[in-house]
Amino acid sequence: MTLPRSQLICPTSTPYYHCIGRCVRRAFLCGEDAVTGKDYSHRKGWILARLALLAEVFTIELFSYAVMSNHYHLVVNINQNKALSLTQHEVISRWSRLFRVPAMVERWQQGNAQEGETEVAEKLVALWRQRLADVSWYMRCLNEYIAREANREDGCKGRFWEGRFKSQAILDDPGLMACMVYVDLNPLRAGLVSTPEESADVSIHQRLEEHKRLAETNGLAAQPEANHPWLLPFTTATAQSEPMCLPCTLNDYLQLLDWTGRARREDKRGAIAADIPSIMSRLGIDIRSFLSQLARNQLSRGSVIGLATGAADHAKLTHRQNVRGSLLRPTAPQ
Repeated sequence: MTLPRSQLICPTSTPYYHCIGRCVRRAFLCGEDAVTGKDYSHRKGWILARLALLAEVFTIELFSYAVMSNHYHLVVNINQNKALSLTQHEVISRWSRLFRVPAMVERWQQGNAQEGETEVAEKLVALWRQRLADVSWYMRCLNEYIAREANREDGCKGRFWEGRFKSQAILDDPGLMACMVYVDLNPLRAGLVSTPEESADVSIHQRLEEHKRLAETNGLAAQPEANHPWLLPFTTATAQSEPMCLPCTLNDYLQLLDWTGRARREDKRGAIAADIPSIMSRLGIDIRSFLSQLARNQLSRGSVIGLATGAADHAKLTHRQNVRGSLLRPTAPQ
Protein backbone atom coordinates (compact mmCIF):
# COMPACT_ATOMS: atom_id res chain seq x y z
CA MET A 1 0.00 0.00 0.00
CA THR A 2 1.28 3.44 -0.96
CA LEU A 3 1.76 5.63 2.09
CA PRO A 4 1.25 9.40 2.07
CA ARG A 5 4.52 11.33 1.99
CA SER A 6 3.70 12.85 5.40
CA GLN A 7 4.11 9.36 6.90
CA LEU A 8 7.41 8.77 5.11
CA ILE A 9 9.15 12.10 5.67
CA CYS A 10 9.19 13.60 9.15
CA PRO A 11 12.07 16.05 9.81
CA THR A 12 11.15 16.00 13.50
CA SER A 13 12.12 12.32 13.59
CA THR A 14 15.20 12.50 11.35
CA PRO A 15 16.61 15.00 8.81
CA TYR A 16 18.32 12.27 6.72
CA TYR A 17 16.59 10.67 3.70
CA HIS A 18 17.46 8.33 0.85
CA CYS A 19 15.59 9.22 -2.36
CA ILE A 20 15.38 7.13 -5.54
CA GLY A 21 14.03 8.12 -8.96
CA ARG A 22 13.56 5.45 -11.63
CA CYS A 23 12.81 5.83 -15.36
CA VAL A 24 9.80 4.24 -17.01
CA ARG A 25 10.34 1.12 -19.15
CA ARG A 26 13.36 1.51 -21.49
CA ALA A 27 13.90 5.22 -20.98
CA PHE A 28 17.55 6.09 -20.40
CA LEU A 29 18.88 8.43 -17.77
CA CYS A 30 22.55 7.80 -18.48
CA GLY A 31 24.77 5.31 -20.35
CA GLU A 32 24.55 3.67 -23.78
CA ASP A 33 21.55 1.89 -25.30
CA ALA A 34 22.86 -1.44 -26.56
CA VAL A 35 19.90 -1.79 -28.98
CA THR A 36 20.09 1.56 -30.77
CA GLY A 37 23.71 2.41 -29.96
CA LYS A 38 22.72 5.86 -28.76
CA ASP A 39 24.78 7.29 -25.91
CA TYR A 40 22.86 9.12 -23.17
CA SER A 41 25.85 9.84 -20.93
CA HIS A 42 25.41 13.59 -21.34
CA ARG A 43 22.17 13.39 -19.34
CA LYS A 44 24.22 12.82 -16.20
CA GLY A 45 25.39 16.42 -16.67
CA TRP A 46 21.77 17.56 -16.60
CA ILE A 47 21.26 15.96 -13.20
CA LEU A 48 24.48 17.28 -11.66
CA ALA A 49 23.89 20.81 -12.98
CA ARG A 50 20.33 20.75 -11.66
CA LEU A 51 21.49 19.46 -8.26
CA ALA A 52 24.05 22.28 -8.16
CA LEU A 53 21.28 24.82 -8.74
CA LEU A 54 18.94 23.23 -6.21
CA ALA A 55 21.74 23.32 -3.61
CA GLU A 56 21.78 27.11 -3.97
CA VAL A 57 17.99 27.42 -3.72
CA PHE A 58 16.81 24.83 -1.20
CA THR A 59 18.05 24.28 2.34
CA ILE A 60 18.36 20.58 1.55
CA GLU A 61 21.97 19.42 1.51
CA LEU A 62 23.48 16.51 -0.37
CA PHE A 63 25.49 13.72 1.26
CA SER A 64 25.94 11.42 -1.74
CA TYR A 65 24.53 10.54 -5.15
CA ALA A 66 24.74 7.87 -7.86
CA VAL A 67 23.49 8.21 -11.45
CA MET A 68 22.81 4.87 -13.15
CA SER A 69 21.42 4.03 -16.59
CA ASN A 70 17.75 4.02 -15.56
CA HIS A 71 17.67 5.40 -11.99
CA TYR A 72 19.47 7.61 -9.52
CA HIS A 73 20.05 7.73 -5.76
CA LEU A 74 20.34 10.76 -3.48
CA VAL A 75 21.13 10.89 0.23
CA VAL A 76 20.06 14.26 1.61
CA ASN A 77 19.86 16.28 4.81
CA ILE A 78 16.91 18.62 5.55
CA ASN A 79 18.36 21.75 7.16
CA GLN A 80 15.25 23.30 8.68
CA ASN A 81 17.23 25.66 10.90
CA LYS A 82 18.83 27.22 7.83
CA ALA A 83 15.40 27.74 6.24
CA LEU A 84 14.11 29.42 9.40
CA SER A 85 17.16 31.70 9.58
CA LEU A 86 16.62 33.13 6.08
CA THR A 87 15.24 36.65 5.86
CA GLN A 88 12.07 37.24 3.87
CA HIS A 89 14.08 38.87 1.08
CA GLU A 90 16.45 35.89 0.97
CA VAL A 91 13.49 33.52 0.67
CA ILE A 92 12.10 35.54 -2.26
CA SER A 93 15.52 35.68 -3.93
CA ARG A 94 15.95 31.92 -3.70
CA TRP A 95 12.39 31.12 -4.83
CA SER A 96 12.65 33.47 -7.82
CA ARG A 97 15.52 31.41 -9.25
CA LEU A 98 13.06 28.61 -10.03
CA PHE A 99 9.63 30.22 -10.14
CA ARG A 100 8.09 33.50 -11.21
CA VAL A 101 7.34 35.82 -8.30
CA PRO A 102 3.92 37.56 -8.43
CA ALA A 103 3.99 41.31 -9.11
CA MET A 104 2.19 41.83 -5.79
CA VAL A 105 5.16 40.33 -3.90
CA GLU A 106 7.60 42.47 -5.88
CA ARG A 107 5.63 45.60 -4.94
CA TRP A 108 5.61 44.53 -1.29
CA GLN A 109 9.35 43.87 -1.41
CA GLN A 110 9.95 47.36 -2.79
CA GLY A 111 7.72 48.94 -0.14
CA ASN A 112 4.93 49.83 -2.59
CA ALA A 113 2.32 47.29 -1.49
CA GLN A 114 -1.31 48.26 -2.03
CA GLU A 115 -4.03 47.84 0.57
CA GLY A 116 -4.40 44.22 1.66
CA GLU A 117 -1.34 43.00 -0.25
CA THR A 118 1.08 42.94 2.68
CA GLU A 119 -0.69 40.13 4.53
CA VAL A 120 -1.04 38.03 1.37
CA ALA A 121 2.62 38.58 0.42
CA GLU A 122 3.84 37.59 3.88
CA LYS A 123 1.76 34.40 3.76
CA LEU A 124 3.26 33.53 0.38
CA VAL A 125 6.80 34.08 1.65
CA ALA A 126 6.07 31.88 4.69
CA LEU A 127 4.79 29.15 2.34
CA TRP A 128 7.90 29.41 0.16
CA ARG A 129 10.10 29.17 3.26
CA GLN A 130 8.43 25.84 4.14
CA ARG A 131 8.91 24.57 0.60
CA LEU A 132 12.63 25.41 0.61
CA ALA A 133 13.05 22.69 3.26
CA ASP A 134 10.58 20.26 1.65
CA VAL A 135 12.02 17.10 0.04
CA SER A 136 8.94 16.67 -2.16
CA TRP A 137 9.40 20.11 -3.71
CA TYR A 138 13.14 19.48 -4.07
CA MET A 139 12.50 16.23 -5.96
CA ARG A 140 9.74 17.81 -8.01
CA CYS A 141 12.08 20.56 -9.19
CA LEU A 142 14.65 17.91 -10.15
CA ASN A 143 12.41 15.33 -11.80
CA GLU A 144 10.17 17.69 -13.77
CA TYR A 145 13.19 19.43 -15.29
CA ILE A 146 14.91 16.18 -16.29
CA ALA A 147 11.67 14.75 -17.75
CA ARG A 148 11.09 17.84 -19.91
CA GLU A 149 14.67 17.85 -21.19
CA ALA A 150 14.60 14.12 -21.98
CA ASN A 151 11.21 14.29 -23.73
CA ARG A 152 12.37 17.30 -25.74
CA GLU A 153 15.51 15.45 -26.83
CA ASP A 154 13.59 12.25 -27.66
CA GLY A 155 10.83 14.16 -29.45
CA CYS A 156 8.06 12.58 -27.41
CA LYS A 157 5.52 13.29 -24.68
CA GLY A 158 4.30 11.44 -21.62
CA ARG A 159 5.88 9.87 -18.55
CA PHE A 160 9.62 9.71 -18.15
CA TRP A 161 9.62 8.57 -14.51
CA GLU A 162 7.79 5.38 -13.58
CA GLY A 163 6.03 7.08 -10.65
CA ARG A 164 6.64 9.28 -7.67
CA PHE A 165 10.10 9.11 -6.15
CA LYS A 166 10.80 6.61 -3.40
CA SER A 167 12.00 7.92 -0.04
CA GLN A 168 13.47 6.15 2.98
CA ALA A 169 14.04 7.74 6.37
CA ILE A 170 17.61 7.29 7.66
CA LEU A 171 17.26 7.11 11.41
CA ASP A 172 20.83 7.62 12.67
CA ASP A 173 24.54 7.86 11.83
CA PRO A 174 24.99 4.08 11.31
CA GLY A 175 22.08 4.13 8.87
CA LEU A 176 23.59 7.16 7.14
CA MET A 177 26.95 5.43 6.68
CA ALA A 178 25.27 2.24 5.43
CA CYS A 179 23.16 4.16 2.92
CA MET A 180 26.06 6.25 1.61
CA VAL A 181 28.15 3.11 1.08
CA TYR A 182 25.22 1.45 -0.67
CA VAL A 183 24.86 4.43 -3.02
CA ASP A 184 28.58 4.78 -3.79
CA LEU A 185 28.88 1.03 -4.52
CA ASN A 186 26.04 0.98 -7.08
CA PRO A 187 28.26 0.91 -10.21
CA LEU A 188 30.50 -1.73 -8.62
CA ARG A 189 27.55 -3.99 -7.83
CA ALA A 190 26.29 -3.58 -11.38
CA GLY A 191 29.64 -4.83 -12.69
CA LEU A 192 30.43 -1.55 -14.46
CA VAL A 193 33.71 -0.91 -12.62
CA SER A 194 36.21 -2.91 -10.62
CA THR A 195 36.67 -0.33 -7.84
CA PRO A 196 34.22 2.30 -6.50
CA GLU A 197 36.41 5.30 -7.32
CA GLU A 198 36.62 4.38 -11.03
CA SER A 199 33.05 5.49 -11.70
CA ALA A 200 32.52 9.19 -12.40
CA ASP A 201 28.79 8.71 -11.79
CA VAL A 202 28.96 8.60 -7.98
CA SER A 203 29.67 11.16 -5.29
CA ILE A 204 32.82 9.46 -3.98
CA HIS A 205 34.53 10.23 -7.29
CA GLN A 206 33.66 13.93 -6.91
CA ARG A 207 34.87 13.92 -3.29
CA LEU A 208 38.21 12.38 -4.26
CA GLU A 209 38.70 14.90 -7.08
CA GLU A 210 37.96 17.76 -4.68
CA HIS A 211 40.35 16.24 -2.12
CA LYS A 212 43.05 16.07 -4.81
CA ARG A 213 42.55 19.75 -5.67
CA LEU A 214 42.61 20.59 -1.98
CA ALA A 215 46.04 18.96 -1.68
CA GLU A 216 47.27 20.81 -4.77
CA THR A 217 46.20 24.17 -3.31
CA ASN A 218 47.95 23.57 0.04
CA GLY A 219 44.78 23.23 2.06
CA LEU A 220 42.77 26.08 0.55
CA ALA A 221 39.06 25.31 0.31
CA ALA A 222 38.33 23.39 -2.88
CA GLN A 223 35.09 24.32 -4.61
CA PRO A 224 33.11 21.78 -6.66
CA GLU A 225 33.69 21.74 -10.40
CA ALA A 226 31.32 23.82 -12.51
CA ASN A 227 27.84 22.29 -12.63
CA HIS A 228 28.62 19.89 -9.77
CA PRO A 229 26.59 19.96 -6.54
CA TRP A 230 28.08 20.95 -3.21
CA LEU A 231 28.46 17.95 -0.89
CA LEU A 232 28.41 18.08 2.90
CA PRO A 233 32.01 17.61 4.07
CA PHE A 234 33.45 14.88 6.23
CA THR A 235 34.77 15.60 9.71
CA THR A 236 38.35 16.89 9.84
CA ALA A 237 40.85 17.10 12.68
CA THR A 238 40.22 20.85 12.91
CA ALA A 239 36.43 20.69 12.67
CA GLN A 240 35.34 17.71 14.73
CA SER A 241 32.62 19.70 16.45
CA GLU A 242 31.31 21.31 13.26
CA PRO A 243 27.54 20.58 13.20
CA MET A 244 27.29 20.35 9.42
CA CYS A 245 29.86 17.59 8.89
CA LEU A 246 29.50 13.89 8.29
CA PRO A 247 30.11 11.77 11.43
CA CYS A 248 33.49 10.40 10.29
CA THR A 249 36.62 11.40 8.41
CA LEU A 250 37.10 10.87 4.68
CA ASN A 251 39.83 8.32 5.44
CA ASP A 252 37.49 6.30 7.66
CA TYR A 253 34.78 6.38 5.02
CA LEU A 254 37.16 5.23 2.28
CA GLN A 255 38.24 2.30 4.45
CA LEU A 256 34.61 1.42 5.10
CA LEU A 257 33.78 1.69 1.39
CA ASP A 258 36.73 -0.45 0.33
CA TRP A 259 36.13 -3.03 3.07
CA THR A 260 32.44 -3.36 2.22
CA GLY A 261 33.18 -3.53 -1.50
CA ARG A 262 35.67 -6.36 -1.02
CA ALA A 263 33.32 -8.30 1.27
CA ARG A 264 30.47 -7.85 -1.19
CA ARG A 265 32.52 -9.04 -4.12
CA GLU A 266 34.03 -12.05 -2.37
CA ASP A 267 30.85 -12.89 -0.44
CA LYS A 268 32.73 -13.56 2.80
CA ARG A 269 30.79 -12.00 5.62
CA GLY A 270 32.90 -11.54 8.73
CA ALA A 271 35.89 -13.36 7.18
CA ILE A 272 38.01 -10.22 7.37
CA ALA A 273 37.03 -9.24 10.89
CA ALA A 274 40.64 -8.37 11.73
CA ASP A 275 40.59 -5.66 9.06
CA ILE A 276 37.42 -3.95 10.28
CA PRO A 277 37.89 -0.16 10.02
CA SER A 278 37.60 1.86 13.19
CA ILE A 279 34.37 3.50 12.08
CA MET A 280 32.43 0.29 12.56
CA SER A 281 33.09 0.00 16.27
CA ARG A 282 32.89 3.77 16.75
CA LEU A 283 29.38 3.98 15.28
CA GLY A 284 28.27 0.77 17.01
CA ILE A 285 27.28 -1.22 13.91
CA ASP A 286 26.94 -4.98 14.15
CA ILE A 287 29.18 -6.27 11.35
CA ARG A 288 27.10 -9.28 10.32
CA SER A 289 23.88 -7.26 10.23
CA PHE A 290 25.54 -4.52 8.18
CA LEU A 291 26.97 -6.90 5.59
CA SER A 292 23.78 -8.97 5.48
CA GLN A 293 21.76 -5.96 4.39
CA LEU A 294 24.32 -4.84 1.81
CA ALA A 295 25.18 -8.30 0.45
CA ARG A 296 21.54 -9.14 -0.26
CA ASN A 297 21.07 -5.72 -1.92
CA GLN A 298 18.14 -5.00 0.39
CA LEU A 299 19.05 -1.52 1.55
CA SER A 300 16.58 0.13 -0.85
CA ARG A 301 13.63 -1.91 0.50
CA GLY A 302 11.21 -0.61 3.08
CA SER A 303 10.75 2.94 4.32
CA VAL A 304 13.56 3.31 6.88
CA ILE A 305 17.30 2.66 7.25
CA GLY A 306 19.14 2.62 10.58
CA LEU A 307 19.43 0.96 13.97
CA ALA A 308 16.39 -1.07 15.02
CA THR A 309 16.30 0.80 18.33
CA GLY A 310 15.13 4.00 16.59
CA ALA A 311 12.39 2.44 14.47
CA ALA A 312 9.69 2.56 17.17
CA ASP A 313 10.20 6.29 17.79
CA HIS A 314 10.05 7.02 14.06
CA ALA A 315 6.81 5.01 13.72
CA LYS A 316 5.25 7.00 16.54
CA LEU A 317 6.24 10.37 15.05
CA THR A 318 4.88 9.39 11.63
CA HIS A 319 1.63 8.01 13.12
CA ARG A 320 2.19 4.39 12.13
CA GLN A 321 1.93 1.19 14.15
CA ASN A 322 5.29 -0.03 12.87
CA VAL A 323 7.82 0.57 10.11
CA ARG A 324 9.66 -1.83 7.83
CA GLY A 325 13.06 -1.40 6.27
CA SER A 326 16.76 -2.17 6.56
CA LEU A 327 17.21 -2.23 10.32
CA LEU A 328 20.72 -2.76 11.68
CA ARG A 329 21.37 -4.49 14.99
CA PRO A 330 23.46 -2.53 17.49
CA THR A 331 26.61 -4.09 18.84
CA ALA A 332 26.20 -6.16 21.97
CA PRO A 333 27.20 -4.38 25.20
CA GLN A 334 30.69 -5.23 26.43
